[in-house]
Amino acid sequence: MRFSFTPEQDEFRTSLRRALEARSPTKEVRRQMATEQGFDREGWQKLNREMGLSAVHIPETYGGAGFGYGELGIVLEEMGRSLLCAPFFSTAALATTAILNAGTDAQKKALLPKIASGDVTATLAFSELGGQNDAASVALTARGNRLNGTKSFVLDGHTADLIVVLARRPGSTGDDGLSFYTVDGGAKGLTRTPLKTMDETRKLARLEFKDVEGKLLGIEGAAAAPFARTMQQVLICLANEMVGGADRLREDALAYVQMRMQFGRALASFQTMKHKAADMLVDVELAKSAAYYAAAALDEGDKDVPMLAALAKAAASEAYLQTAIHAVQMHGGIGFTWDNDTHLWFKRAKSSEILFGDANLHREKMMQHWGDAR
Repeated sequence: MRFSFTPEQDEFRTSLRRALEARSPTKEVRRQMATEQGFDREGWQKLNREMGLSAVHIPETYGGAGFGYGELGIVLEEMGRSLLCAPFFSTAALATTAILNAGTDAQKKALLPKIASGDVTATLAFSELGGQNDAASVALTARGNRLNGTKSFVLDGHTADLIVVLARRPGSTGDDGLSFYTVDGGAKGLTRTPLKTMDETRKLARLEFKDVEGKLLGIEGAAAAPFARTMQQVLICLANEMVGGADRLREDALAYVQMRMQFGRALASFQTMKHKAADMLVDVELAKSAAYYAAAALDEGDKDVPMLAALAKAAASEAYLQTAIHAVQMHGGIGFTWDNDTHLWFKRAKSSEILFGDANLHREKMMQHWGDAR
């Protein structure tokens, strides 16, 4: 297993960062997050035509670039750094991985090329009103191909062209009787309601299914294992995105205290600021190590992926939020104002902390996996 990036990966990161800095300055982030849609579809399609980002980890057989989760992690880290307002996480990390894990070869050939080209945005709907992320909590039912129930906290659910839905056969419990279905975003009987969120850069929606027609994805009643695998991959993807945002906050806070003068000295020269800067660096670097290691483990097919996914999410959650808190404090009085950009990443840190489960939940899962492995 590699513990450093290749020169090609470093070059990819450099060119991607340059492109995202041009396309996603904070002025543009503020403009997009104020809209109900949350992104510009024309800009999204242009980004994919030029850089093919949605195709990064889709196999070449299905119209993708054929790279691994190491490269996908780089993309997500840079997007977390720039707070790009686009349905990338919902499309590439959620829906695409679910289709790759559960779909038949014919279904992958039918669905993935349009996602890879950026023509279709997609998402995965699995959480319901209670907000749980486990298979046992799924209550939405599927009788034949007809779906009834509610999904909530669905990333970009109000705009997705394609929705992958986790549903249950009536009368089944636990992991039994679970199936994936694909639903068109404009399907009859589907009501999509945007939710009010603290983090306006990441849109969530509630989806109500009333006798909505879906198409079975994969094998009926066999979605439990693909869903578990998908969630492990998603946690690792989110951890990589989070460390990108945390590092951006750290760099911006350090630049501010080096520039800001107090009592004839730069703020960075005060001991309290040095302590915060050192703590931020240690937290971020440790979280990066966990996220990078987990992504590499995915590409290597490591048996410890379930444990590493939980570790990466827990470490990134704590590092991102603590870095955001330090960044606000280091900016002083302006740090919590609307005009200062720090709050954009602070809110993303808080929303990402609890997305798919908080650090406490995942540390418990990590220990359970560790115990099972022993």
